[in-house]
Amino acid sequence: MTNYKKYFTQAVRNTYPGESDFLMSEIEDNYKAISQDTRFSLTSSNPIDRRLDFCAYFLALIKTLDAQEETYDTIRTICLEIVLEYIRPKNKIQVFLKRLPAKLTNTWLATLIFKILNKKFSQRANVNGFVAKIITDKNETFGLGYGFDILECGICKLFKKYHFEKYSSILCEVDEITSALAGLKLIRTGTIALGAKKCDFRFKKNL
Repeated sequence: MTNYKKYFTQAVRNTYPGESDFLMSEIEDNYKAISQDTRFSLTSSNPIDRRLDFCAYFLALIKTLDAQEETYDTIRTICLEIVLEYIRPKNKIQVFLKRLPAKLTNTWLATLIFKILNKKFSQRANVNGFVAKIITDKNETFGLGYGFDILECGICKLFKKYHFEKYSSILCEVDEITSALAGLKLIRTGTIALGAKKCDFRFKKNL
């Protein structure tokens, strides 16, 4: 089992103890169909695309619960419960690693890494994937020297293809939490999922 799937299984069992086996079977069937559209992400030259397999499983969960006529709020609650448990650091080493990138900003090493990543992020490796741009201008990043824009969102493309775009913004809600785990406060004006032309990520260091 792919590592993230255990968090889905646990959440479904907690919420639907009498139906969990049936629902997990439905989720797996839906995932097998959806993952045909995200298979490219596993070997994509754009690292951001790699998260699409995880998102395909989220869409499979949403599709399954929607078919059960579950409410938007319930689906949102279950999705956030899963992803928050998944990203939560499990030990001190993971806490350190999540905060390390923020500590390295404005160093020669960060400059080199950002240059390499920007070259990969800015290329459309697949029409169904992501395109992003790393921002290093201090005037545009609250002096931090790091931020980025998502110009094309693979998650939104995937959810739109299956006519579940109203749920795509749920995953955007997690960005503030992942930023906080990195020791940063997210400053954002819009997301593609909610109609903006881009998802802008700017940060300030948490004191």
